Amino acid sequence: MKNTMKKLYLKEQFNPGVVGLFINPFYFARRGIYKNIIDLVPNLKGKLLDIGCGTKPYQDLCKVDEYVGIEIDDEGNRNHSFADVLYDGKNIPFDNKNFDSVLTSQVFEHVFNPDVFLREINRVVKIDGILLMTVPFIWDEHEQPYDYARYSSYGLKHILKKNGFDIIEFKKSGDGLEVIFQLLNSYIFKKTITKNVYINLVMSVFLMAPINILGLLFSKILPRNKDLYLDNIVLAKKVHDV
Repeated sequence: MKNTMKKLYLKEQFNPGVVGLFINPFYFARRGIYKNIIDLVPNLKGKLLDIGCGTKPYQDLCKVDEYVGIEIDDEGNRNHSFADVLYDGKNIPFDNKNFDSVLTSQVFEHVFNPDVFLREINRVVKIDGILLMTVPFIWDEHEQPYDYARYSSYGLKHILKKNGFDIIEFKKSGDGLEVIFQLLNSYIFKKTITKNVYINLVMSVFLMAPINILGLLFSKILPRNKDLYLDNIVLAKKVHDV
């Protein structure tokens, strides 16, 4: 029973449904990322590298031959990550042109030297290999002090092209009012979070669930604004070495 509840909780953190509407303070951000990933993930084939894999929340979506997750080698990842390989965060520990596909979600903002990071991805992926990235545009500062940047759609497209990738498809998740309601819930979450997961769940139900519900309602009936959004989701193809 305990394992079942834990699996449901983890599922609702990254693929929030009706339950997530009540218990997930990041409902709009996580739902938007998941919906866009599920649309684009069929493009990922062969041997896949998940950089910054965490708990591998999207592994079940990836119908690939081999799935390899890597994380930075630190105490937190040694104890809690699902990574297959831990590394120094700079040099990806694989040979050139080793992978057909790369997935990296909500990692790029934590990269201090983005060109170096993308050149490493370019190195380990084959020509015509696929890169699927999610990158925040609007979000609060987090995982301090390792939060370095936010990217507009234009900035992200430019830096990918500079490092040997052509854009296949570009999506924006969360727009207009969803951003406002999401940021309000993020603020409340940071001000009320405790070390007790059960207290946090109660807080979510009574404080943040009403905001999720109102945000969902208003986002359905009021005009959209695609210039104000939460996250970039980009599918790109490696076209040349750098």
